[in-house]
Amino acid sequence: MCELVAKYDAKTVKDVPADLFIKAFAAHLKAQGQMELPKWAEYIKTGTQRELAPYDDDYLYIRAAAIARRIYIRPNIGVGAFRKVFGMKSNSGVCRTHFTLGAGKINRFLLQQLEKMGFIAQSDAMKGGRIITSLGRQTLDTVAVQAAKAAKPAVEEEAQPAEEEAQE
Repeated sequence: MCELVAKYDAKTVKDVPADLFIKAFAAHLKAQGQMELPKWAEYIKTGTQRELAPYDDDYLYIRAAAIARRIYIRPNIGVGAFRKVFGMKSNSGVCRTHFTLGAGKINRFLLQQLEKMGFIAQSDAMKGGRIITSLGRQTLDTVAVQAAKAAKPAVEEEAQPAEEEAQE
């Protein structure tokens, strides 16, 4: 995937691999400092199927970045859809596993925080759906271009030793 970043110049979120963009945008959200973290963030599980709360202290920033990217790519998506996206199989011991939805409170809270920052807005076309705003599109595209530029030198350095070995 990173070879694609080295080949082409990224201009939008769609041009950058998801993992690179989500890490970069999560760091951007954390550095910006506009997102308020709730008191319950360190104790809450991300779904009924989980046994423990997340170990990563920045999981809310990462989830917010994933939500923003998903709304950028597929607009008019709401809390229920994100519950499905972040759901997983539940471990029922000896019984069969079934799909269980993720926690809605976390997704709702992060959608509200992204709305407060001005990155997304409620959609008129669909009740409860969210769309990306012009400020959100501009910010996400800027972070995507920066993430692609940061990843490009690392990919080019890896490619140079392989080319030298091929010439010998």
